[in-house]
Amino acid sequence: MDYDKTVHSLKCPKCSHGMTEISHEDVVIDRCTHCEGIWFDDDEAHVLKLKAGSETVDSGHAKEGWKWDSRTDIDCPRCGKLMEKSADSSQKHIWYEVCEDHGIFMDAGEFTDFKEENLLDWFRGIIKGRRGRTAP
Repeated sequence: MDYDKTVHSLKCPKCSHGMTEISHEDVVIDRCTHCEGIWFDDDEAHVLKLKAGSETVDSGHAKEGWKWDSRTDIDCPRCGKLMEKSADSSQKHIWYEVCEDHGIFMDAGEFTDFKEENLLDWFRGIIKGRRGRTAP
């Protein structure tokens, strides 16, 4: 759905469509109505990672997320500054964008993968390769 500031919480930094608020327990995140990427304010991704069933906020499919993975020069939906490219330190195949002041953006399917750590993550990291910077 095209972005309309009277309807949507944010404008998606990847595809410029509208984002809507989605909640799980006491955490509210923003999910794109088109590419289904997710915006996490501050430390919401790490807070949700610890909550049972929180992978349901990531309703997008990883195959859709991969389509948007190469679009990396994006601006923060909160302040408009260019976001930094980052990767998870223990799951290097999960690439996302970070605004140091406001939060992170994950493509569809990345939060579900981020939540589930296993031995396959090491192999996925080798296949996908490294990104310039990894988050602590």
